[in-house]
Amino acid sequence: MLTFGLVSVPIRLYAAARAKRIYLHQLHRDCHTRLKQPLFCPHCNRIVDRSEVIKGYEYETGQYVLVEGEDIKKITPESGKTMEIHAFVPAAQVDPIYFESSFLAMPEAEGKKGYALLLKALEETKMLGIAKVTMHQREYTVFVRPRNHGITMHTMWYQNEINSVEGYGHADESQIRPQEVRLAEQLIQNLVADFKPQDYRDEFQERLRALVEAKAKGQKITIPEHRHRGRVIDIMDALKKSLSTKEAARETAAVPGRKSRKAAAKHRTAEPIPISAPARHTRRKAS
Repeated sequence: MLTFGLVSVPIRLYAAARAKRIYLHQLHRDCHTRLKQPLFCPHCNRIVDRSEVIKGYEYETGQYVLVEGEDIKKITPESGKTMEIHAFVPAAQVDPIYFESSFLAMPEAEGKKGYALLLKALEETKMLGIAKVTMHQREYTVFVRPRNHGITMHTMWYQNEINSVEGYGHADESQIRPQEVRLAEQLIQNLVADFKPQDYRDEFQERLRALVEAKAKGQKITIPEHRHRGRVIDIMDALKKSLSTKEAARETAAVPGRKSRKAAAKHRTAEPIPISAPARHTRRKAS
């Protein structure tokens, strides 16, 4: 359910992109059986040495095309060693749906000037660089993007990995009235705010951590009940009510020390549960 104000929109989510790539499995060189961790061959019933491991693509259940390490080296493109920018495109033309994973790029000591020059040029022209790089036996297309006065790189979902859903992009606007659009636009304007990433957090993980810590100490934790929204029948009526609620809240905020009964009740029901300080986590260094 997607909601804004008192308007509720039932929706169904689909994965927008999904990886479509060939995976190679580790096999026992002697019998071509897929190995289990830690490198256990169920056919030979023993742990095998790494020198006995070979890669294989499973084209049928239990049937593999064998791929030697030398075969991989022969087909590895130049992008395995050098990331060359092949084109620059306007940033406004790139739909964020194509961004897969993100990486922060930092220059080596001898590359600081070139790094700063590329960054400045990208910032001035509002362009993204498009490059190729090979990692972990896969070639990636990479967006080179200026961000917070540094260079960020995003691996790209390829076009054939972007999913399509029947009916998507064909919303029926025939029943929408102009006054409904105007009210919806007013509601959006009332909810406009600056984007502050620190305002958004994983509340479920915070509550889960608090629950685990409380149980470990033999304590109980009280979770506030979720507020249930009634089903919206008349979208026009819901929009009007949403606008009147927002306007009333704005007027109340403008008068120091004044708070309506509804606002006070809402504040009580929305009171957050106490969360202890999050435990420190040690990040594993990327290989």
